[in-house]
Amino acid sequence: MIPLLLEISVESLAAAAAAERGGANRIELCEYLAVGGVTPNDQLMRQTRKAVRIPIFSMIRPRDENFEYSLSELAQMRREIETAKDCGMNGVVLGILKPDRTVDVDRTRELIECAKPLPVTFHRAFDETPDLHAALEDVISTGATRILTSGGKPNAAQGAQVLADLVTAAGSRITILPGGGINASNLAEVARTTQVREFHSGLGTTLPYGQSSPADFESAVRQLRKIIDKTSSEPGVARS
Repeated sequence: MIPLLLEISVESLAAAAAAERGGANRIELCEYLAVGGVTPNDQLMRQTRKAVRIPIFSMIRPRDENFEYSLSELAQMRREIETAKDCGMNGVVLGILKPDRTVDVDRTRELIECAKPLPVTFHRAFDETPDLHAALEDVISTGATRILTSGGKPNAAQGAQVLADLVTAAGSRITILPGGGINASNLAEVARTTQVREFHSGLGTTLPYGQSSPADFESAVRQLRKIIDKTSSEPGVARS
């Protein structure tokens, strides 16, 4: 049986180390998680890479607000991708939309080409698109390897059935990564409904961003890890 994977988003070196101790399998490294995360600085990337052994995916997002970017911002994102590579990141997380909120396939593909050979997660900009199934096909066409999504709902628990439908539609073409409000109270049900193998949590609904101690953060991650391990042993769970 393939173990289920737990990705934890963090904005500090201490949180990254605590997440690894708690049983996280992968880190999404950001700054300013309270606004959804933006690109971490190179010092944070280098320090975190030295401190933890598990894979680290860096957010590539030059600012908060919307996901439409100017030519200068796109150039900045390309530079940030190169920095992530230089800092030893194992993947990047990004997403670009058009003014009508559909996926900007061409510009996203350009950044994914820039990121090679690193895998790319298309982040929750996906949830702002007007047609998730059309967006799914668009993201697949860009060459991204996974989509971080709450199924277009405020959180993954509310979007669990939509996520299950996306998993079916995606098949083996791309990984659907449920995220958004996942915590100890809803993780098991999201796992059972969606049948996915990977989960994402920033623990923002459990602990205030940037205000919890490393010990509390580690404990919260460990609780998620226990739930995932227990759920993975249930018959019929996570076969996709």
